[in-house]
Amino acid sequence: MAHIWEGVLPAVTTKFHADFSIDHEWTKKNIEAQIEAGVDGIIVCGSLGEASTLSLDEKLEVLDIAVDASRGRVPVLLTVAENSTLDGCRQVERGAKHGASGYMVLPGLRYLSDRRETLHHFRTIADASALPLMIYNNPLAYGVDMTPDMFAEIAGEKKIVAIKESCGDVRRVTDLINAVGDRYAILCGVDNLAMEAMLMGAHGWVAGLVCAFPHETVAIYKLVKAGRLDEARKIYRWFAPLLALDVSAKLVQNIKLAEAIVGLGTEPVRPPRLPLAGDERKAVETLIRHAIETRPALPSL
Repeated sequence: MAHIWEGVLPAVTTKFHADFSIDHEWTKKNIEAQIEAGVDGIIVCGSLGEASTLSLDEKLEVLDIAVDASRGRVPVLLTVAENSTLDGCRQVERGAKHGASGYMVLPGLRYLSDRRETLHHFRTIADASALPLMIYNNPLAYGVDMTPDMFAEIAGEKKIVAIKESCGDVRRVTDLINAVGDRYAILCGVDNLAMEAMLMGAHGWVAGLVCAFPHETVAIYKLVKAGRLDEARKIYRWFAPLLALDVSAKLVQNIKLAEAIVGLGTEPVRPPRLPLAGDERKAVETLIRHAIETRPALPSL
């Protein structure tokens, strides 16, 4: 099994039927395509996986699909994105019984916790978990910033082993390393900052557009790791307009449309989200189809 906290970790979408029930077949097909392309792990039920629309039982159902698809080839992480710390504790207790390898944990949602409350939230969930955790820091989306000095303060919590950093500023990678050294694995959670973050020392990429373009995402990561930067830059520059679709309030709809166009998924989303329509849809579809037409040949790795 791959090392759990490095490489390319797709935050996969949750596929739905037209009646909004979970589509096991397409969810599994996409996960299998990711693994076949060489990703290093799978993350389910995150923001891109429409966690906010899933019950706990449904999240465990999606976890079961991913664990079955993985067949032990890569680790599967379950996202903990709950309103209350207590619900987060319940989730990590149940997730371990369904084959999770670890968790990606968000701050408590809706309520904007202060520093003391935020650290208490993560410590309490770590105490409840038998498995290692990656803290997902995305102050732009969730209003709570786990700063480098907060990670230094919580460094004694041995189950907290990794950071998904999505503050939107690549300088944060250097700030984290200066504050905590190699205490945590650092993964970039912003698609169009990933190469920059890896060049500054990030260990991996929690990726979104990988759901539709897994081979290109894996190629960039492997080329950067091998020091083949000119080759990596060429692919990354081609990829950049697509990667920008991840930095959007409609990232789920954007990426599901891309999956559908390339044959790796379907479009249904759960309301209040609706599939893209009209000029907005036309613009995104045009961008995706242009990218497919200009898709670069990938070098041998």
